[in-house]
Amino acid sequence: MSRFLQIHWLASYPAALLNRDDAGLAKRIPFGGVTRGRISSQCLKRHWRLAGADSLEAAQANPWALQNIGVKTSIRSKEVVEQRIRPRLEDLKTATPEKLDALCTTLIETVYGTKAADPKKRQALLLGEAEIEYLASKAAEAMQAADDKAAVNALKTSLKDEKKNIKALVGGGGLQAALFGRMVTSDPAANTDAAVHVAHALTVHALERELDFMTVVDDLKRREDGDDSGAAGIFDMELASGLYYGYVVVDLPLLVANLSADSNIAGKVLEHVVHLIAEVSPGAKKGSTAPYAYAQWMMVELGDRQPRTLANAFYEPLSARDASVSDATERLDFHLKALDEAYGAHEDRRQMSVEATLPNVSRINLNELADWAAAGVAS
Repeated sequence: MSRFLQIHWLASYPAALLNRDDAGLAKRIPFGGVTRGRISSQCLKRHWRLAGADSLEAAQANPWALQNIGVKTSIRSKEVVEQRIRPRLEDLKTATPEKLDALCTTLIETVYGTKAADPKKRQALLLGEAEIEYLASKAAEAMQAADDKAAVNALKTSLKDEKKNIKALVGGGGLQAALFGRMVTSDPAANTDAAVHVAHALTVHALERELDFMTVVDDLKRREDGDDSGAAGIFDMELASGLYYGYVVVDLPLLVANLSADSNIAGKVLEHVVHLIAEVSPGAKKGSTAPYAYAQWMMVELGDRQPRTLANAFYEPLSARDASVSDATERLDFHLKALDEAYGAHEDRRQMSVEATLPNVSRINLNELADWAAAGVAS
């Protein structure tokens, strides 16, 4: 098994607002002396986790969703106890309102801290389904006590005595934690190192933007009733267009370790991840911009030496007029050859392309590329 798998991709989006900052403008980054359009790694990972849907439940409709792999997933929330554990306890015959309140308060303090009564003051933790089920089972056992005070004592004793079992749960943090890591500031022992490293995607040329002027029209307003033609509001929105380069690195031994040393599952995960990167689009303002596009080019590399981005192929930005996929792949080819001449060519490579290709890299379709990536770790 190789140590690293690298994924490079190009995708073009016209007239979209893929990722906004706090002012509602398209995110950007200076690179090579010009301002580029940017899609943050957090935005990319969020959309891949949801497989392009609006919720974890809806994500399952995508055959390549992480939820369809068969590995317990994760939930990031400030209200796991209220939303995922309490409903399970309410169905128990021994449940009373007093016991429910007391046990849920104890769980909230255990998970989020003693000062976490207000959900707004809690840290949004990433908890695995296995961890949630474990906590729910301990609360259910404590529910058998005679009264709420005895139930709370039983739960506290159980969690204190078996705290190590929570951390020892196989895949306890869930699939998302195994992929993208988990940091719990209050409990470093619960942290998980990310096996998948995601770079911020950026345009290969200077940011192209336009301020879109919009009006909202009142359908029932009559022209003869006033001086306007029915405008009920005037707004503006920044739109941007661009060809983006994205980069992902997978630490294969760490991914296998995070998935309980199961290389077959790790291979299946990689197959899904390749499809998600190629086919799932990030994007705000979906209703007004339809920001959907597939990657027009993707290359996967397998090797043992430290990974390196190919973003520097575009340090000198392409001109907006010449920023086509063909021009971008020419730059990538030139840069990759220069790197190989300087450091040697040690990686095994495959590419998928809608049109332009790198001349010395085998070209296959997306399904074959995903299968090849999966085989690289499953072997």
